[in-house]
Amino acid sequence: MHKTLINLLFLGLFAAAAPLACAQARPAAGSIEFKNTAEIETEVKDADGKVEKKRGPVQKAIPGTVVFYTSSFTNVSSKPAGNISINNPIPANTTLVANSAYGENMDISYSADGGKTWATADKVRVKGADGKERTAVLAELTHARWRLRGDLAPGKQGEAGFRVVVN
Repeated sequence: MHKTLINLLFLGLFAAAAPLACAQARPAAGSIEFKNTAEIETEVKDADGKVEKKRGPVQKAIPGTVVFYTSSFTNVSSKPAGNISINNPIPANTTLVANSAYGENMDISYSADGGKTWATADKVRVKGADGKERTAVLAELTHARWRLRGDLAPGKQGEAGFRVVVN
């Protein structure tokens, strides 16, 4: 069985920074293809005057804007790929939307220390101003991580994502 470890960093589109995505695949380079997007929803009228929501690339994100981050991945090799892990920083000046992280057949965990330690959202711990340890609030989370359970078969694809609100 072909085992691949993927670390994906997807940085935000804020503070006039361009999107940056880095992917590493070991040991077989090129066995996983990635597509990363940062989108916002806008309301658009169709030809019949019906209003519907559509997603499009982030052009600007003012406070209160909800941004949808999506990481899509496809196994382009002829062998199953395992140990797939996606690590996404939660962009500065944003707050994760509660229960917005998703990924089919994936374990999702979070970090409040830059990705050094991981736990489910309700178990991430930080030190408060008083020096006592407490559960982190959403605004203190710095990263989200998805780990695929099992292997990704050749030709198969997956998707993981989350939403944030711009502070």
